[in-house]
Amino acid sequence: MKGTKPQLREAPGDVVTTDTRAPDWLSKEAREEWDRVMPVLVERKILTDADLGGLESYCICIGRVRQMETLIQAESDAAAMLPMIRAQDKAMVTARQLGAELGLTPVSRSRPAIRDDGDQDDSANPLEV
Repeated sequence: MKGTKPQLREAPGDVVTTDTRAPDWLSKEAREEWDRVMPVLVERKILTDADLGGLESYCICIGRVRQMETLIQAESDAAAMLPMIRAQDKAMVTARQLGAELGLTPVSRSRPAIRDDGDQDDSANPLEV
């Protein structure tokens, strides 16, 4: 590939580095996810105040997946399980999409904009023409 690879950069604007507590209104399960991922996002210095809504939505979806799993495991009626499974599936899809936006999936972390490759350049690439 020709050109330069994008480097990991701090987000312009107000980077979240201080109050990283989960909002009080999040469910217990959503709050646990917040507490798990917030330190990682703050360490990467790519999370701004504008991103907090997306993080909240991601945590709500993960919390909902966990809540639905508890209900599904407790339910013995297969007909009653179907709506719960559908809701869980929708929350999983949304969580995956939001997680990718936040750089929380393996694929999104491997992208050059997220990955910290150091000072590698394309000149060391033997396939470059």
